[in-house]
Amino acid sequence: MKKIIYSVFALLMLFSAGCSDDFFDINDNPNAPTTESVGPALILPRVQHSTAARMATSYMFAGHWMGYWARSGTFGQSLPLENYDITSTYETDEWTGWYDILMDVDIMENKAEASGETFYVAVAKLYKAIGFMYLVDQYNNVPYTEAFNVAEHILPKYDKGQDIYNSLLAELDAANDMMAAANVTTEMENADAVFSGDKAMWRKLINSQRLKLILRQSQVPGFNGKAEVDKIVADGGGFLTSGETAAVNVAYAQTEGKQNPFWNAYKQTVSGSSADDFNRANNFVLNTMKSSNDIRYQYFFARAAEPTGNPPLEWRGFEFGLFESTSPSASQSSSVAGPGLAKSATQPQWFFTSVESMFLQAEAIQRGWLAGDPRAAYEAAVTESFVWLGVPNAVATANAYLAQSLPIVDWDAEDNATPADKIELIVTQKYLAMVGINNFEAWADYRRLGVPANVPLSQNVSRSGRVIPKRLMYPQAEFNYNAANVNAEGPINHQTATVFWDR
Repeated sequence: MKKIIYSVFALLMLFSAGCSDDFFDINDNPNAPTTESVGPALILPRVQHSTAARMATSYMFAGHWMGYWARSGTFGQSLPLENYDITSTYETDEWTGWYDILMDVDIMENKAEASGETFYVAVAKLYKAIGFMYLVDQYNNVPYTEAFNVAEHILPKYDKGQDIYNSLLAELDAANDMMAAANVTTEMENADAVFSGDKAMWRKLINSQRLKLILRQSQVPGFNGKAEVDKIVADGGGFLTSGETAAVNVAYAQTEGKQNPFWNAYKQTVSGSSADDFNRANNFVLNTMKSSNDIRYQYFFARAAEPTGNPPLEWRGFEFGLFESTSPSASQSSSVAGPGLAKSATQPQWFFTSVESMFLQAEAIQRGWLAGDPRAAYEAAVTESFVWLGVPNAVATANAYLAQSLPIVDWDAEDNATPADKIELIVTQKYLAMVGINNFEAWADYRRLGVPANVPLSQNVSRSGRVIPKRLMYPQAEFNYNAANVNAEGPINHQTATVFWDR
């Protein structure tokens, strides 16, 4: 009987995808579940956990490049993170990890289609849209149409990033219709670790993902964003809004291998020791917040365990890429697992927050693609950030912050006079609201719009004039096992070659 474990040879030839080793992985035990016995209800929680974990913990490099995080003084220089000298061996798990998840999603979708369980089919289409968006956003052209048909396409061709995006939008449109009409059973409610089968919430998440894909293409010549947004408005499903964060709530516990992914990666081990002494606050974002009376830095970052100075500096950061033997140690600086992010080992794991969705809507309104008052949408998104982080008296604190006559905040500031200025303001505040929550979004917006324009380059002495990378390089395994197709993409320079929407 065929087991739910991938053929090692086939996976090497396809995309060298490995299987996750946590307790949610359906591919762990070759003597346990078979393809026939494992249905969508068992696959879905694994997909939900793995996707959220990857989004929350796999983008340390983006956090450093984008001025969120930096290396603590406990460690020496880290290359190529700090000199941008990206090769085919850097961050290869971005390729294998996403394709591993997407293989499970494809199995779930095929099984659900065969059994007529359209709820699972719709959810699978959403997760494919998320996974392939991340792949395109990092590599541009990737295997898509032939990615999972090993029998017929053991050496899958590469599809164009633009074509993949077009297909994903069409698939999400279909997913929304499927979800609206789906029959949700008790089994589905129990299997769904995000919304417990709530179709209305799933439709909001699907539409929020559609909006993200649309805004990614805001700078693509000839792209009609309003027409695409009009399709979402016409279906009436809405978007994620205040208090409506998509988060995975499986059996996270203070047990080895079962802790909340963000907590486990950046806060604390099961034994109670520090999980991460490497990543610390970057002075760029820390000082930006301090200088604008933005208290959120105290929620994105933790107080230093052993503050130094006179008076003691409780929130201390570092310059990205700078190595000094006298730099403060990890215990003397601020970790990236602040109290607004790392609440407990058992907390649900966010993957699409209300904050991000509301900033996407504010940008779409300002562009004229979505009806509404752009200023009200912008201020609501900023306020939601304070609420989401658990800032005391969040609304009043956010109102006081927004009332300042500072260009980084004030909608009516002279520096924010033009429509383009207001989009920059919205995206700047989105940048400030997503610290540690979704580092990848900051990198995407920076490439798309150049915001924030003043993100500092690494101070590493071996940077040699290189700038923030525009993409990752295809992994070496592709050159080893799928050489003809990957070589057909031609020579690629991570400093100059862009993904299709980076204009």
